[in-house]
Amino acid sequence: MFDIGAMELLIIVIVAVVVIGPKDMPMAMRTAGRWIGKIRRVSSHFRSGIDAMVREAELEDMQAEWNKRNAEIMAKHPEAVKAAHDAEMTPLPEPSATAEGGVKKDGEAVTEAAPEPAPTATATEPAPKTEQG
Repeated sequence: MFDIGAMELLIIVIVAVVVIGPKDMPMAMRTAGRWIGKIRRVSSHFRSGIDAMVREAELEDMQAEWNKRNAEIMAKHPEAVKAAHDAEMTPLPEPSATAEGGVKKDGEAVTEAAPEPAPTATATEPAPKTEQG
């Protein structure tokens, strides 16, 4: 970003030690780090705002293009639009016997009988005893 080489960095460190002094150097580095962090946060926030505006503009352009293409297709094929509308408005047929039961091989409708419920034990019959061993 700043294109600082090793020699330039060494000169900056020597000047900082001479000007600030070795005693106050940690505090100065902490302060510089905080400033750099704030600058990075502000630039990141600014960059994300710009990206959001660009994305929104692209979406608006895409929406306008889609609307234009949709209008062209609707104007070119009005019979397809009418057929789709008619298909939506057609009522569904009533269910037939074949849908409820079944169909034999010869095409006749079949209804299956419900299975009989299993016999239940009555209160007068005691449960059989089993030997535990």
